[in-house]
Amino acid sequence: MDGMILYSCSDLLWATRVKATADALGIPSRPVRSVEMLESRLADASPVALLVDLEMGSTGLELIARAVAAGGLRVLAFGPHVATDALANARLAGADRVLSRGAFADRLPDLLRELAGGGERSA
Repeated sequence: MDGMILYSCSDLLWATRVKATADALGIPSRPVRSVEMLESRLADASPVALLVDLEMGSTGLELIARAVAAGGLRVLAFGPHVATDALANARLAGADRVLSRGAFADRLPDLLRELAGGGERSA
């Protein structure tokens, strides 16, 4: 069975897109809107990855840092290609992959399959 993917999106449209794509692929997914919710998901399930929309601002960076600290999660961050500071900060916070929203949208099904396939976060 594929591993669970957690996702944190700044708006309902992106959250719906991630959830609908994961559902269509048979990949379990759950939203996280705060570090506290992430802590709860980590305690209740065994997620393999976290997707973070960088338009979440400081909350997105906090989620990345917490996921990295937890270990075992692969972290993929995405944001507008013009948000160069946010993209760079996601890399500094430890995200495994950082993509523009366009690249994320274009490759969403393949990215979800890859992430759900498991494997621990690379060091």
